Amino acid sequence: MWKTIKRALKRFKMSQNNISKHITYDEATISQTSKRMKITNTPTPEILNNMRHVAENCFEPLREWYGKPIYVSSFYRCTLLNEAIGGSNSSQHVKGQAIDITVGKKSENVKLFNWLRDNVEFDQLINEYDYSWVHVSLTKENNRNQILKIG
Repeated sequence: MWKTIKRALKRFKMSQNNISKHITYDEATISQTSKRMKITNTPTPEILNNMRHVAENCFEPLREWYGKPIYVSSFYRCTLLNEAIGGSNSSQHVKGQAIDITVGKKSENVKLFNWLRDNVEFDQLINEYDYSWVHVSLTKENNRNQILKIG
């Protein structure tokens, strides 16, 4: 019985550290650049709330539909990290309002893009570099529903 309780507590603690059901806090905040440059990439509570909003309303419905793991290539970036990678000054990643995702195959990323376009509310949905990854952003109000292509 104690093992069962300990396992339940461990799962509860882990879920408290997750952004959503399928996105861990570490996955959403750690990058190779931040590690290499020793940049602390810690979101504020407000930004964390924005991240949860994007995860719950864009990523999780997509993940449930897709039924397989989806890799988060970029989520939150503090201003210093965003500058270090050459990100846009107006990047929604800095506000925790954008997530870049991929499943590793362009043909599958096309499916993710199309499903997001047809099934969720978004601010921007971007096909980046011929579906190398998909960028989706969401705000809490006044979403523009922009569909863009970069590269």
